[in-house]
Amino acid sequence: MPISLSAHQLSSIPPRPFLKWAGGKGRLLFQYAPYLPTNYQTYYEPFLGGGAIFFYLQPAQALLADVNPELVNVYTCIRDHLQAVIEQLKIHSVHHCQDYYYQIRSQPLTTPAQRAARLIYLNRTCFNGLYRENSQGQFNVPMGRYKNPKICDPPLLQAVSTALQTTQIQEQSFEAMLDLAHSAQDFVYFDPPYHPISVTSDFTAYSRGAFTPTDQEHLAHVFTVLAGRGVQVMLSNSDCRFIRKLYRNYTIHPIQAARAINSNPHKRGKITELLITSW
Repeated sequence: MPISLSAHQLSSIPPRPFLKWAGGKGRLLFQYAPYLPTNYQTYYEPFLGGGAIFFYLQPAQALLADVNPELVNVYTCIRDHLQAVIEQLKIHSVHHCQDYYYQIRSQPLTTPAQRAARLIYLNRTCFNGLYRENSQGQFNVPMGRYKNPKICDPPLLQAVSTALQTTQIQEQSFEAMLDLAHSAQDFVYFDPPYHPISVTSDFTAYSRGAFTPTDQEHLAHVFTVLAGRGVQVMLSNSDCRFIRKLYRNYTIHPIQAARAINSNPHKRGKITELLITSW
């Protein structure tokens, strides 16, 4: 039956990321907050992921984008078809087990709402919340070891849906920002797949194509063009010589982050990342 939430419930639940996402910024917000601009009209985020910065800012006018069609679909469906997604998630919650996980993982994609619920279900139950596709664009992460994963969270999804109501959501690449952001009234936040700092830290292939050093250079060029227009531009990336050189003409803020993804728990710990601003 449909989920009904009281006005008190809705007002007491702030929107926050509903997906576990590699490199998500939820735990870094207190470090990012001092550097976030306060005077802008439109917020742009072309590497959407978990959307932690968007949910923190809750801008009145925003455009969220990504090249991953399944990620774009899940945000669009949470905005436009929330109840249909919730009903599908309730089914996944009831049937979740190892066999069911791999059955859903291998299932052909169906309606937009079913695809959205499928992504949320797999994200909530797969290993470390990773999103990874093979060369055919098929999700291929094994099931994680969770005793009681929270697959369906209607209050959170309702809060997210409300926050997305005035937001544009599009499938497009970061280059589109050149056609969209033109002045100091625009704030663009880039959170690309990080440049690997070691052979074992390369998690850039979250979609079918990896984010290469050439892509990083192209992104730096887009950053520079936008900054030259007066656009307020912010970017996150790994702390390495290559990235520092690309953005040597801008303000670089070291951020202390946790290395959450590693097959060896003893190799998880603090690592420095970079937050780069055009101002």
